[in-house]
Amino acid sequence: MQEPQPITVVLADDHAIVREGIAALCASHGLRILGQCADGATALEMVTSLKPDFAILDLQMPGMTGVEAIRRLRLAGSTAKLMILSISREESTVMEALRAGADAYLLKDGPSRHLMDAISFVRDGGIYISPLLRGAGLFTKSGKSQVEDPVASLSPREMEVFSYLVNGLRAKDIADLLEISPKTVDTYRASLMRKLNVHDLVALVKFAIERNLTSTS
Repeated sequence: MQEPQPITVVLADDHAIVREGIAALCASHGLRILGQCADGATALEMVTSLKPDFAILDLQMPGMTGVEAIRRLRLAGSTAKLMILSISREESTVMEALRAGADAYLLKDGPSRHLMDAISFVRDGGIYISPLLRGAGLFTKSGKSQVEDPVASLSPREMEVFSYLVNGLRAKDIADLLEISPKTVDTYRASLMRKLNVHDLVALVKFAIERNLTSTS
């Protein structure tokens, strides 16, 4: 029987000691590091050329942020699992990362097991948000702001579908990217439209443009 291929990873962080620590952790769990870099532009090039299973990206890097790198990779059709690693606990930052197409948002001050948990969860098709953020009240009813933004009511998966829809992707293309069925995409679309109180794609795109939530805004 042929042994399964190891999960491949690209790492991007402008602090070498952080990169080396993550690389050592990944290697200790049988993952294979394809490349490491210190800036977003190089990360973009590495993920595009090396086609890893996962990319772990620092939020703030010289030249290009991790979120911007993710946004460009998704627009280019990358199917890599993309994970943000950050010190920021701001809900707006987390939501921006998810809107861009991140599959996971991890905190640098979290335990190392969170990274392995995230890789396992995301590999199976989930969206992983650090338990430290959920424990702080983000993405829960108790964490809602006084003036509630309907966008904040979207689940991470609904946010992904929303982002792809308003940037012109068809249900079949979204289904292929997210590795789900077109029917499931339609279910998410109906749910997010109901939450945002819009009734067709034109109104959804208008909503996104007004809030600067499209890639061309």
